[in-house]
Amino acid sequence: IGAASAFAPGAMLPATKSVRSATTQGPSMQLLPLYRDGELQGSTVMYRPGVERPLALDGTYVGDIGFDPLGFTNVIDLKWLREAEIKHGRVCMLAALGMMFPEFGRFPQFEGMSTNPLQAFYDVGPIAWLQIFTFIGILETVSYDKIYYGDAAPGDLGFDPLRLSADANSAAHYAAAEIKNGRLAMIATGGMVHHYLLNGKGPLGQ
Repeated sequence: IGAASAFAPGAMLPATKSVRSATTQGPSMQLLPLYRDGELQGSTVMYRPGVERPLALDGTYVGDIGFDPLGFTNVIDLKWLREAEIKHGRVCMLAALGMMFPEFGRFPQFEGMSTNPLQAFYDVGPIAWLQIFTFIGILETVSYDKIYYGDAAPGDLGFDPLRLSADANSAAHYAAAEIKNGRLAMIATGGMVHHYLLNGKGPLGQ
């Protein structure tokens, strides 16, 4: 949860004490049972013994281990934070792969582009960035309506071509896996970008 707080909007949304009471403008959100509740996550799991659990983190969200040392969940809507965490985790999982792949090889149409992602930012040109930001704008518009007026679970865009969430147990397992890998990818992506800034080398060329 805390990782997503860096992307909080300027006008902070009101905090909610519980996920169950968060939806005040629409129907109740449908949440899956937690995978290995009480062992890996949930209201009885704390990232550090002896720390008081924040009120908003009531153990109903996937990956909740009570981690919010800066108290962001007290001032920003938890549903917004969770949606932001999932989105940025997914982006960073793709970004981490994208920063390593060019060190193995590149598609012919990208041969002239730098393997340094900071330089590649300028190499792709304005048309490509216009497409990217247009897509982001459409996705944010659709997901905002879903978060505050719909009843879908956080991050649920209805995209599951491999049917990994065909049953409740499988869906709970992969939901927990996505959160954990997304959090790791956000840290890894930040680390790789800093390496590029420091020495201009990719993750495999350190």
